[in-house]
Amino acid sequence: MDLVESGRNVIELESRALQQVAASLGKEFADAVRMIYACKGRVIVTGVGKAGIVGQKVSATLASTGTPSYWMHAVDARHGDLGRVLPEDIVLVLSNSGETEVVQLLVPLKKINTKIIAITGNRASTLAKYSDMVLDIGRIEEACPLGLAPTCTTTAMLALGDALALTLFKMRELTKEDYALYHPGGELGRKLIKVCDAMRINERNPVVPQSATVREAVKAMSTKGSPGAVSLVDEKGKLVGVFTDGDLRRQVLKAGPGLLDRPVCEVMTRNPRTVKADDLAAEAYRVMRECRIDNLPVVNDSGVPVGLIDVQDWLDVERGFDVP
Repeated sequence: MDLVESGRNVIELESRALQQVAASLGKEFADAVRMIYACKGRVIVTGVGKAGIVGQKVSATLASTGTPSYWMHAVDARHGDLGRVLPEDIVLVLSNSGETEVVQLLVPLKKINTKIIAITGNRASTLAKYSDMVLDIGRIEEACPLGLAPTCTTTAMLALGDALALTLFKMRELTKEDYALYHPGGELGRKLIKVCDAMRINERNPVVPQSATVREAVKAMSTKGSPGAVSLVDEKGKLVGVFTDGDLRRQVLKAGPGLLDRPVCEVMTRNPRTVKADDLAAEAYRVMRECRIDNLPVVNDSGVPVGLIDVQDWLDVERGFDVP
């Protein structure tokens, strides 16, 4: 027995099954997409056995691409979970034969008056008969040597579910930022977090006039939640400098007595690097890394400080913590 050839044969059979499903897509697929797009409720996915496992993945893909969805086990549905289904929902049922235990849900679902979309390989089945829309994968040869274990059929169902989800994704015209909203813990979500989502505001963003003394500036940047930095503004409220813990330490070493009573404008860092609230937090971190600084003032279009982002805030984002 050639083990590699056996494995290759399975993959080729599944590939042919996918080509068959792709070639068979037509008006019913388009109608199903439009039906889900217009749905005011959720897409509830159900099934049993291997088809049910595929259904869990399809439901997850729908939800992560902007179509509200959850998985409902067909057996649990018969013991009370049907109470989760509302008339405005759509139930997506996966069953190759169309004659599994899922058929026991069909009459109750019709009484609830919810729409049913079937993904099946048997257009003459009970499931197909009771469904409002049938996505037929056709008769597909399984890769199992006995022709029994679901293989090619489940692959076809999975691909068809992905086709539904991603076609809907395109119709919704969602952006990377929209996608990141559903994936805040993932790599993409972290990359697309904006400065406004991570910056410190209000009392955690101390701001004092440049005429303040060093003592007053130190007091302001010592408040709870402050990262050890204070933004300094002119009489119009525009940012003119920053003063940090590092600045204080350096001045203590060379300024001598009387430092705390000097105007902070004499020792502040003038014309600091800044970012905007709509900039990506990853870009702010790049600036901090390249300039070897720990804090960046966040300013609006008028140059007025509206926040402060600290290197620790980015590290919290990287670790997946919520930034307060």
